[in-house]
Amino acid sequence: MLRKHFIVLFMVGLLPCSTMCATDFYVYYLGGQSNMDGYGYVSQLPAEVAGVQKDVMMFHGNTSADGQAVDGRGVWSPLKPGHGVGFQTDGKTNKYSNRFGVELSLAKALQEQYPDRRIAMIKYSRGGTSIDQEAAGGFGCWEPDFAKANGVNQYDHFLATVRNAHAVRDIDGDGDPDRLIPAGILWMQGESDAHYTPEIARRYQANLRRLMDLIRAAFRADDLPVVIGQISYSKKEPPTWKHGEIVRQAQADYVAADGKAALVTRTDDYGYSDPYHYDTAGYLDLGKQFAQEILALENGATDQAK
Repeated sequence: MLRKHFIVLFMVGLLPCSTMCATDFYVYYLGGQSNMDGYGYVSQLPAEVAGVQKDVMMFHGNTSADGQAVDGRGVWSPLKPGHGVGFQTDGKTNKYSNRFGVELSLAKALQEQYPDRRIAMIKYSRGGTSIDQEAAGGFGCWEPDFAKANGVNQYDHFLATVRNAHAVRDIDGDGDPDRLIPAGILWMQGESDAHYTPEIARRYQANLRRLMDLIRAAFRADDLPVVIGQISYSKKEPPTWKHGEIVRQAQADYVAADGKAALVTRTDDYGYSDPYHYDTAGYLDLGKQFAQEILALENGATDQAK
C-alpha cells in the first residue's frame, strides 16, 4: 500500500498549475465498468449531440487489463461521438468507435447550465471490472492492493490516466497554459460485485467508500462531489446480477452517509441493447441525470427522487 500512497502523493503535486493560467477548465472524471464505457450507437444519436462539442475537452485513457504495464495513454481533444466501447488511443491519435457513453449528453447539459464555463472530462473505465478482489474474474479490479501478476490493476491505470492528463499544460492547444479544476466524479459500476456471492455484495459499501476517497485524493479534493449510477436489473432471466439488490442498497447507503454524493436511480427505466448494457436512449438520459445530480451537489442540494 505504501507504493500506491506514494503515487497519489506524487500526482497531487502535478495538479496545480501556474497562477498565470489563461483558461480554467472544470474537470469531471468518468469511471467504472461497461455501462460507463458506453454501448450506445453513434448512428442513432440525435443531431444536438452528434457533432463535435468544441468547448469541451476530453482525455480518454487507453483501457488496459490487470497485469499489463501501466498505461493511461491519451490525448486531449474536443469531445465528439466515439468514446464508447472499442475506443482506443496510442497517446497521439484517438481511434474512435461506433459507440458512445454518458459523456455527450452530460457535457451538453453542463454547458447549458454554465455557458461561460470551459468543461473538461477525464475518462477511464473498463468493462467487467470489480472493486472487490474476489469478484475480479478475468476483467480486472479497482482495489489498489490487488496484486495480480506484476501488481498492476485498474487503480494503477486510473492513476496513470490522471497523471498523463495533467501533464499537458495546454489542453486546448491555443498556446497558453490552462488550469484544471476538479469538479466531480461520475461512477457507473457494481454489476460485477453483485454477480458472485452475497458476502462480496455486502462489502460493496465499504469498498466503494474507500475507492471514492482515494479517487478524491488523486484529484486533491476531499469533498469532491460524487454521483453514483445505481445498477439496474438486466432483462435477462435468470437475473444477471444475482445479488444486485444488496449492491443497490449499498450504493444508496454510501450516498446517504457521504454528504457530498448523489444517486441516479432512473437506470431502472432504461431499455437494453443486449442483456447487460443500456440502449442508446438510456445512455443519453443517464448523461443528463448525472449532470442534474452533479449540478445539484454544486448548488448544495440533491433531489434523490430522480
